[in-house]
Amino acid sequence: MITIENTKLAIVGLGYVGLPLAVEFGKKIPVMGFDINQPRVNELISGTDSTLETSDEELKEAVKLQYSCDVNDLKASNVYVVTVPTPIDKFKNPDLSPLISASSMLGKVISKGDVVIYESTVYPGATEEVCIPEIEKVSGLKFNQDFFAGYSPERINPGDKEHRVTNILKVTSGSTPEIADYVDSLYQMVITAGTHKSSSMKVAEAAKVIENTQRDVNIALINELSLIFNRLDIDTEEVLKAAGTKWNFLPFRPGLVGGHCIGVDPYYLTHKAQEIGYNPEMILAGRRLNDNMGAYVVSEVIKLMLKKRIHIAEANVLIMGLTFKENCPDLRNTRVVDMVDELNQYGANIDVYDPWVDKTEAQHEYNITPINGPKAGDYDAIILAVSHDQFKKMGASDIHKLGKGNHVLYDIKYLLKTDEVDGRL
Repeated sequence: MITIENTKLAIVGLGYVGLPLAVEFGKKIPVMGFDINQPRVNELISGTDSTLETSDEELKEAVKLQYSCDVNDLKASNVYVVTVPTPIDKFKNPDLSPLISASSMLGKVISKGDVVIYESTVYPGATEEVCIPEIEKVSGLKFNQDFFAGYSPERINPGDKEHRVTNILKVTSGSTPEIADYVDSLYQMVITAGTHKSSSMKVAEAAKVIENTQRDVNIALINELSLIFNRLDIDTEEVLKAAGTKWNFLPFRPGLVGGHCIGVDPYYLTHKAQEIGYNPEMILAGRRLNDNMGAYVVSEVIKLMLKKRIHIAEANVLIMGLTFKENCPDLRNTRVVDMVDELNQYGANIDVYDPWVDKTEAQHEYNITPINGPKAGDYDAIILAVSHDQFKKMGASDIHKLGKGNHVLYDIKYLLKTDEVDGRL
């Protein structure tokens, strides 16, 4: 039986979720940080994190953390935490291939008595229905007899320096009562906010997937209200501020809904619901509405340009921001690309400016190469898409200077005042 004292930990996947966790454990116990991306491992060995989730100083503090791309280096471990991505495919179905690959790989190195803990977001039951059988098939070991499992959903918020892995309460679970206790104790080593031990892995899986589904549905409601208020010629922000004076009004705002969680997780839940014969109408309706917001914004910008008699074809359009949220370099599932695609259909010339992004990654992922910086007086339309601090500091005057004498400024993120822009959500 594994105990805290004899734990030899491995973290599989060193992205936005895995690295902060590896760093915290690496301050206390020996940890092998594993990733299949050799350049990623090389940069971490050099003491730098390109995701900016951990500082160079924090990496230095993790004195017991090592990094590797070699699967053989995992064999010395007896507890494995899997933090690989769980995206969706082009048909918006769950893509479990990274999770299956990681499970298959662990099947080659796992030994009797070992524990595998999954953190990747999945639908309820996926750990036992998809991941565990893969380990059994490759290893020849029997689940809950020769090896065990746990599920503890990640709660990382990229770019958030206030809510970090250690001060966000952690949900835990295990495949047996004894393993549940062990998993809970393991996370208590680094989670200062405490833990919540679930009765089963399915409960923990379900808890994770509904966190972001709830947010998605709430944002969809506000987005729909924005569409209504626009037709009524009412400023949405003013309405939300007025309604927000009531203590129990939820402070959501309209906008593009992307990222690795909110724009993805609901599809995992709806996939499972449909598999068992239930059609989740409200969740899918919210998803459809949120997925169409990029096209809606472009249609509003085009209308404003036409009112100012600005020719659309060959117009120069500047989109300020490409990441899925402010003040972080995370490009995963950014819905800004929806506006780029839509504007391309009108024949516009599009520049994307974002001081936070890695240009090579943007080109690889979306075939978009952000410009180094916009030139004054160049643009027929400007869309404020992400509320980076750099854009806030510019203010309305400097942003307007980027436009031609006759131009449109559209604000998605409420960075500027109503009278400083031509339109906003």
